[in-house]
Amino acid sequence: MREELARQIHAIEEAYEFMLAYAAQGLPGDAGSTSGGELREYLARAADATLALGKTLTSIVEREGLEPATPYVGFRDVLEHDARAALAAIELVRAQPSISSQLIDNLNASIHVRALLTDLFLLDELLKSRGSNG
Repeated sequence: MREELARQIHAIEEAYEFMLAYAAQGLPGDAGSTSGGELREYLARAADATLALGKTLTSIVEREGLEPATPYVGFRDVLEHDARAALAAIELVRAQPSISSQLIDNLNASIHVRALLTDLFLLDELLKSRGSNG
């Protein structure tokens, strides 16, 4: 399950890094550009990964018997809240017929996306410090 969480974290971080590069291009929209098509793929992968984070963390806590479990469960609730908020912003952008660099720059700056990334950095580091049990 840790590998699955690592894949989810990677998908979200990779999307964020791509969005930074996309925002710097100054594109008026994504139609007709190679990076525009890639952007939508990165956003889709990030959305899928974001949806699964809470379930994956719950599985890790249960399978590995992480103790005390209560703080992990509490953090899972925070993670799911932040993931829902970030996902709402990502899905709003994905729903647009045209995605400009400026729109992506604003998504990058979203406190919801940044909160999710910060949660992931913390979680990743905590699990690394607990060892690689699976």
